[in-house]
Amino acid sequence: MSNRAAAIEAGGKPGKGAQVLLGLLLPVTVLALWQALGHYGLISDLLFPTPYTIAASFASLAASGDLWSNLRVSAVRVLLGFLLGGGLGLTLGILVGLFRRSEKLLDPSLQMIRMIPSLAVVPLFILWFGIGEESKVLLIAKAAFFPLYINTFMGIRGVDNKLFEVSRVLGFSRTKQIFKLVLPGAVPHIMLGARLSAGLSWLGLVVAELIASTSGIGYMMSDARQFADTPVVFVGIIIFAVCGLLSDTAMRLIEHRLLRWKASL
Repeated sequence: MSNRAAAIEAGGKPGKGAQVLLGLLLPVTVLALWQALGHYGLISDLLFPTPYTIAASFASLAASGDLWSNLRVSAVRVLLGFLLGGGLGLTLGILVGLFRRSEKLLDPSLQMIRMIPSLAVVPLFILWFGIGEESKVLLIAKAAFFPLYINTFMGIRGVDNKLFEVSRVLGFSRTKQIFKLVLPGAVPHIMLGARLSAGLSWLGLVVAELIASTSGIGYMMSDARQFADTPVVFVGIIIFAVCGLLSDTAMRLIEHRLLRWKASL
């Protein structure tokens, strides 16, 4: 490709700076409109406090330390729940994906449990484990389990059969097939499941902390709701959104590193 053609091709695509500005266009416009409507009293301050008021509440919570202490508690709960639920989901997904007998034995029961809403098991978890950390971590683990389980199972079963034929020609043992062929081929599905599990872990945290908790971001929001402190509720919502985005970004970076071999093909 000549230098002129390369320049034309490069000029047809927006740079990274332009892409960032384009991505910020919609949220900045919404925030500006929101601030203007609130400033002129066209929307209720109680129901929709202005972005400036929300930012002031964030600064006040951050300065007092309440925000960081509650965020630390919530982050630990999410991490433990994700590791427990995601780890079990990955393990059982591999087991069920590799062995037909395991699928017949385990998958029907797991699919039935998957249909049970998290809110439906909250009273049972509280009855069994109380309102301590165990019930909260287990609720998060339930939310994180199924995306990894299902995607791991589908990833293993989706490996191209032609690759197995090639591996048999090369004399691969069953163990070598699993570690050199099946699991690497299932990595894209597994990482998709991990991304979904990380996001659902934060959703599970919301359920756990809003119902029975004395600390965490969800508790902070619930306490603010009782006193009609709407800006703090919005701060909590924003924190959950940012933490979910950061978790997804971290998973995407891990996925990129694990799949560098695929990009080089």
